[in-house]
Amino acid sequence: MSPKGQTAGHVVAPAGSAIAVGSFTLGEDEWFDVHRHSAHQLAWAPRGVLAVRAGGRTWVLPSTVALWIPAGVPHATGATCAALMRSLYFWPDRCPFGWEAPQVIAVSGLLRELIGHLSQEGLDTGARQRAEDVLLDQLRPVSVTTVRAPMPADPRARRVAEALRADPSDGRTLAQWGALVGASGRTLARAFAEGTGMSYGRWRTQLRLEAAMPLLAAGATVSAVARRVGYGSPSAFVAAFRRGVGVAPGAYFTPPDGR
Repeated sequence: MSPKGQTAGHVVAPAGSAIAVGSFTLGEDEWFDVHRHSAHQLAWAPRGVLAVRAGGRTWVLPSTVALWIPAGVPHATGATCAALMRSLYFWPDRCPFGWEAPQVIAVSGLLRELIGHLSQEGLDTGARQRAEDVLLDQLRPVSVTTVRAPMPADPRARRVAEALRADPSDGRTLAQWGALVGASGRTLARAFAEGTGMSYGRWRTQLRLEAAMPLLAAGATVSAVARRVGYGSPSAFVAAFRRGVGVAPGAYFTPPDGR
């Protein structure tokens, strides 16, 4: 399925192969609309940063991680900045994995090279099969938590949420927001809890982490990102990131083999 705009891409899928590899260039904020595949998919960007939305969750993917998307799962894929997307497709009848939900996969230096190798035209059948076998052996899920900041349905709470999406560092209290949108702080707190499934404080933390991901992936320092999204110190931001994602920023944005 093509995204909005004129995206260049091609797919290498030799007869008899277990894995096809598509390569697509995406501009900033360019998205493939919601779609699904009959094959399992591994979405990864060697350049730029991808984002994938599925089941009300959003994954932000620097080059150190990829996302496994099981066959049949509706999803939308886009780029938070200009990116080259490598999309691997695995035929279910030849795939050894039975993951039924999306999985974050660590991209080691070896996995990166194998993906590039399999994206080439003209590999002979034996060489391709050997590379595919090694690649399958390299697919290992990592334990990270999805950053999720859904929008509340209540129109007053949504106004607050939209303002914070525009400026995550805004430190106004719910009472102060209430004076702006015409509701008490307690009413807004209830609207966030009912509309997002989490307290306002937890929702705001999730929003700040969501805003931080593309900045970190683009190479901004932890100190600069902490200030940008509303934390008073880098240590406070790192602690929030670790609690929210499961690992520190350095671990999430560094390849597992350090390459």
